[in-house]
Amino acid sequence: MSFGERLKALRTEKHMTQTDLGKLMDVSKASVSLYENNQRTPDQEKLKKTARYFGVSVDYLLGVSDKRHYYELTKKDKKDIESELEDILAGVTNKSGINFFKNGAELSDEDRALLEASLRQTITLSKELAKKKFTPNKFRGSEQ
Repeated sequence: MSFGERLKALRTEKHMTQTDLGKLMDVSKASVSLYENNQRTPDQEKLKKTARYFGVSVDYLLGVSDKRHYYELTKKDKKDIESELEDILAGVTNKSGINFFKNGAELSDEDRALLEASLRQTITLSKELAKKKFTPNKFRGSEQ
């Protein structure tokens, strides 16, 4: 995907007009149109400001990377999360596992679904935070 296509996609995600984006970037609507049609590229400061506004890296905006952020989870990370989640839930719901409930109560399907969603979100967030904290600067691309 080209810079212009990415810029247009991000703009439409935020329900912005070219005029709105032009105000953000300190350029005219015509300039935004030229950017989106890959006939022109903004200067470095405008790129940084735009990437910051949309919450993406400059590398993503320019089409250098398909990841919006260096700490975005990979397919392997997501598979690891699901595996870890299965192990945790097996320990909670298994009769031989740790009993988290008073008086030996059973975990209902609804409670299990809520617990699973909560644990998935927690594990995902912890993996993203670890990537943010421990990824060396040389692998962070434009997000340093």
